[in-house]
Amino acid sequence: MVKNDAFKGKHRFSIFAVGLMLLFPAGLFAAERLTVGVAANFILPFKALAQTFGRKHSIPVEATFTSSGNLYGQIINGAPYDLFLSADRERPEKLFQNRLAEKPFVYARGKIVLWGLNKDLYSTDKWEKALMLPSLKKISIANPDTTPYGFATMKALQTIGQWPVVQNRLIFAQTIAQSFQYAHIGSVDAGFCAYSSIFTDEGNRGRHLLIYHAPDIIQAACILKRTKIHNRAEAFAEFLISPEAERIKQTYGYR
Repeated sequence: MVKNDAFKGKHRFSIFAVGLMLLFPAGLFAAERLTVGVAANFILPFKALAQTFGRKHSIPVEATFTSSGNLYGQIINGAPYDLFLSADRERPEKLFQNRLAEKPFVYARGKIVLWGLNKDLYSTDKWEKALMLPSLKKISIANPDTTPYGFATMKALQTIGQWPVVQNRLIFAQTIAQSFQYAHIGSVDAGFCAYSSIFTDEGNRGRHLLIYHAPDIIQAACILKRTKIHNRAEAFAEFLISPEAERIKQTYGYR
């Protein structure tokens, strides 16, 4: 039985590794590997978690990082993942209701920030006031239709009545990680990003403002019923919410 734990904390690492990743030395790949679809906001903690799990159990893990909506679409169309780590609870629950997955469990809780290198962001400690800065002409946001972080950001903007006002300034990214990348490389003046982004070397160079109108992003995972290595998938699911995994997640700002 998988149980849930809370977690928090911080550390700094480098980001930008997205897409398909093999996370272990070549010697480990003699073993049958786990394949996991992972929401893009969770890239850095997942890499650390998978490496720790692999060393302890000699089970390699292969991950595809993209938006939760893209992963969900892949899964219902037959993608051969063993586990799905979404950035919401709804998609794993739908897979469970449709008998494509086992009962979901919460593995992380994240937050949203407005982040940028623009010096004007230091003039306020309120994100809604920052939106009024004339220098923020372009702001990135993850696609609300396919990403839970983007959807929650849209809802926060609607709550303060700013969604219609800022729409013509928004640049839509495929994932929350891409939204941060746009802001970091200067394609936009600021971006709505995962809180975990600030615990990177790149994120530490900018200013972040917490989107306190948005609730915590509750992220759930599930084991897919099509897996042929259920025991290994169950072992990884148990590890995801273990005290050791909790400490790793804390270093990236997840609770």
